[in-house]
Amino acid sequence: MQFKPATNLNFNPRTQFAHIFVEGFYTWINVFSKDKAKLKQAFAHSFLLEYFYVAVDENSTIAAITACTQSGSPIKLHRPEFVKALGLIRGNIAYFMLNRHMIRNAYPIPIDATTGYIEFVATAPEFQRRGAAHSLISHIMANTPHDAYILEVADTNTNAVKLYEKLGFKEIKRIKAPRGSGVNFFLYLRCAGCARRTADTVETSANERILS
Repeated sequence: MQFKPATNLNFNPRTQFAHIFVEGFYTWINVFSKDKAKLKQAFAHSFLLEYFYVAVDENSTIAAITACTQSGSPIKLHRPEFVKALGLIRGNIAYFMLNRHMIRNAYPIPIDATTGYIEFVATAPEFQRRGAAHSLISHIMANTPHDAYILEVADTNTNAVKLYEKLGFKEIKRIKAPRGSGVNFFLYLRCAGCARRTADTVETSANERILS
């Protein structure tokens, strides 16, 4: 398993990105369509690859994706693609609602120039529970020039919360989720002074998990 910026891949990863994204966030986006194929088509052009990192195996299969930014959003939605995939009405509704709620315009907590924001962590279904996301985030923290990292997670996503706590993240703020969202709070976790492991150590750890 290798860990690298998405821009360093020697193939177009957008189809795999869309597959992993829709499978990982389907609970949140299926209100716009129950058809995963249509959702994948809508999102395929949305990823700003310069912000994403991937875990990829020897067969060029992407196991996990994660974005790390300091400002702005790593996703830019394309209205024509949503209309094309979901239809005129559903496509426009999805585009405007997602732009409002998913595309981050402002952080709810202060983030300075030394802090990285980790988001859109998702693992391909066939690689779940094999350590891909854990190792990818570790690789990002070992290979990006930030002193601290912040991420957001729903309180009901207990598996993700446990993963982030194992990586050294601690809760610093929680915001009540909108009524009817199925979530009680959005948690904001911070990891300051995280242990910096070398990329070689991270890759060795990941290979041990995946081969075990």
